[in-house]
Amino acid sequence: MEPNRDQTAPPANADHLCVLVHGLWGNPAHMNTIVSALRQRYDENDLKILVSESNTGNLTYDGVEVCGERLANEIEETLENSETGGHKIKKLSVIGYSLGGLIARYALGLLYSQGWLDKLEPVNFTTFASPHLGVRAPVRGAQNLFFNGLGSRTVSVSGKHLFLTDTFRDSGKPLLSVLADSDSIFIQGLAKFKHRVVYGNVVNDRTTPFYTTIFTSVDHFRDLENLNVNYVEGYDSVIVDPDLYTLPSEEKEKLPFFTRVKLRVRSFFSKLPFWLLFSVLVIIAVPIFLGYAVVQTFRSRGRRRAHEESTGNNFRRYRVPVAVKRVRTAMEEVFENAASRQDPDYLSSSSTPSDLESQPESPVGKTKTAEDAPPSACLAEDSTDQPHGISKVATYATANDAHKPTLALTPEQFSMIKSLNAVGFRKYPVYIHNHRHTHAAIVVRMDKEGFEEGHTVIKHWLDNEFKL
Repeated sequence: MEPNRDQTAPPANADHLCVLVHGLWGNPAHMNTIVSALRQRYDENDLKILVSESNTGNLTYDGVEVCGERLANEIEETLENSETGGHKIKKLSVIGYSLGGLIARYALGLLYSQGWLDKLEPVNFTTFASPHLGVRAPVRGAQNLFFNGLGSRTVSVSGKHLFLTDTFRDSGKPLLSVLADSDSIFIQGLAKFKHRVVYGNVVNDRTTPFYTTIFTSVDHFRDLENLNVNYVEGYDSVIVDPDLYTLPSEEKEKLPFFTRVKLRVRSFFSKLPFWLLFSVLVIIAVPIFLGYAVVQTFRSRGRRRAHEESTGNNFRRYRVPVAVKRVRTAMEEVFENAASRQDPDYLSSSSTPSDLESQPESPVGKTKTAEDAPPSACLAEDSTDQPHGISKVATYATANDAHKPTLALTPEQFSMIKSLNAVGFRKYPVYIHNHRHTHAAIVVRMDKEGFEEGHTVIKHWLDNEFKL
């Protein structure tokens, strides 16, 4: 939140509103480091900061739709109060962290439908570690049923949205699929922003894996230890060059067989204490968490019911048609433990992102996986209608990507990738080395040893991507 001002001081004159949105189970304090960094650059006469408080803590269980309505209402009230106070806001920037990125995208669609994005100049839209494709583990078969089935039932409606197991209104599609529909108010609102940027962790993000934060179907950082990562100069080997992720690796002399075995055995035993402790914690913590999730799910249902019953004109006005025009052909239709799997499934080597095209909508209630569809039945990751000036990963190493495995995503996820790429984003992979909890470290969610590299991420964003 903004620092307290001397009540005798003249009112701030900033005409640029920057909205910060925290993630699942979050609170405004999680955005404190970003607020402090912004304040070091811009005072209250340059930038007005709103740290959203409308979805604090367990309120994020209530789903992207309800949370998005609350956020839209909070932003509208801020804009109206500022104008009532004699100062009109002219520019808008929105920054989302984790689930906050999805809530922000939903709210922007509502603001667009209410005409706000025509009255204001939308400037910056940025997300840090946001699950744009949901958090479904890209696995198939029994693992899909276990990991993704369990995950979707742990965080109430938000869990269903994140695992793509819901059906949004009468669309027959998951909410996140509608959120990325090229004809929806959500994509139209997003396209209004001049600068669109995403940052995502390449490793150790136990909540939002790289593929969903950067919306890609290619596993670019598989076998990371053997890659020669190409960093942006001046940012402490943390920010990966968005145009050229890796450089050719030097040939390494192959170690003798017994030396390799010795190193593997040593590595196994060095990690054994961690995994023993982890196993004990899981045995104790998982039942407690699941019990807590059940309680919060029931509470969330009560809040959603109260939200629906008491909307009145305040929230009912947001229930507008989500499509800007009639769609001629509709687009195709866990939590941490599921998303944290480091061994995803892949499509066959013959299925590359450039092969994947649109598929007819699947029947309502049945979620198909990419394995069910032929290579020609899914949407490509990259689009030829990318806006000028927005780089895309496909341009930097198409030949190399042909040899990289394609993740076993669902048809809906391939559709989302194509639609979001068509809008145009600058995509920055982030390689945090000093802490295993990279999801929190990327925005320095708390003052904690090992999170220092997150300051580098924020500095890079302010130096290169945030425009006043």
